[in-house]
Amino acid sequence: MVPRGAILNRDLSHIQEVDLTAAADIQEFVSHSWYDYAGGKDIGLHPYQGETRLNYSGPAPPYQHLDTSASYSWLKSPRWKGHAMETGPLARVLMLYASGHEPTRDLANKALAQLNLPLEALFSTMGRTAARALECKIFADAMPQWYESLMANIAAGDVSTFNSKLWDPASWPRRSQGVGFLEAPRGSLAHWIVIEDGKISNYQAVVPTTWNAGPRDAAGTEGPYEAALKGHHLLDPKQPLEILRTIHSFDPCLACAVHVIDPDGEELIRVRVQ
Repeated sequence: MVPRGAILNRDLSHIQEVDLTAAADIQEFVSHSWYDYAGGKDIGLHPYQGETRLNYSGPAPPYQHLDTSASYSWLKSPRWKGHAMETGPLARVLMLYASGHEPTRDLANKALAQLNLPLEALFSTMGRTAARALECKIFADAMPQWYESLMANIAAGDVSTFNSKLWDPASWPRRSQGVGFLEAPRGSLAHWIVIEDGKISNYQAVVPTTWNAGPRDAAGTEGPYEAALKGHHLLDPKQPLEILRTIHSFDPCLACAVHVIDPDGEELIRVRVQ
């Protein structure tokens, strides 16, 4: 229902095609992350070639603030063709709107008219929050038809739930790779895997919060969180509710940005499965 693609520069007249397997299209950077790449911190790696080498260089806690000119996050910085991309409800609603999905256009235009706001207002904290409500209505309206299709398929004898063609590892080539991707509530989720001689040789997951909360890349481009905070006016700097409101609009899940290390910044345990 939601087409795969990307929207650049808020241009809803053109949906960019996305290829999740193109090595030059999707890359992760660690220029401002507590990781190292063998080829240097400023290169980008596609997840098939991804590396996860911990290198904590931040201050010893407790600390007042981080040095954002250096490394300051456990998240990497994923980029699509060099662009920082936002994922989640707003991205889905905009993709539906841009593709000409009439229920989305009607509902979004009605909401904007009630608020007396232009279409451009969707690119905001308000728009991100509104999109979460809009897509609930859009998907709920579509679910009865999906359910009817499911029941019709089952009645016709189609009860398959997966493609078992490559289920047996004996059918795999010596080296194989693939990507599994879907839309999670927070946005685009993809897991890349490389298998050699029947064993996993590399596994990289790029989750929605990585796209949204990742730090700056080698070119200094901010991720969506940081970009969304630009220009905020704080009514009371001691109670920065405006910052919280914007970050909360992304529905952050920072479990993927947490690592447990010792006081010297070293990892505590590593498990190897033979």
